[in-house]
Amino acid sequence: MGRETPMDREAADRIGAAAEQDPQSATAVSGFDERADAAAERNDPGSHDYDDDQDDDPDDN
Repeated sequence: MGRETPMDREAADRIGAAAEQDPQSATAVSGFDERADAAAERNDPGSHDYDDDQDDDPDDN
């Protein structure tokens, strides 16, 4: 099996820009730009908005 490189924000942005530049391209019509964006969000720990208050008790803040 080959090496895998996780999708990062920079790569997803390049893919999105290419899809916007040519909306009829295979990248755009296949939805690859949207999947790349979702993968970059999953792989970028700084982009998540975690809720530290796990029990959802408003009085615990």
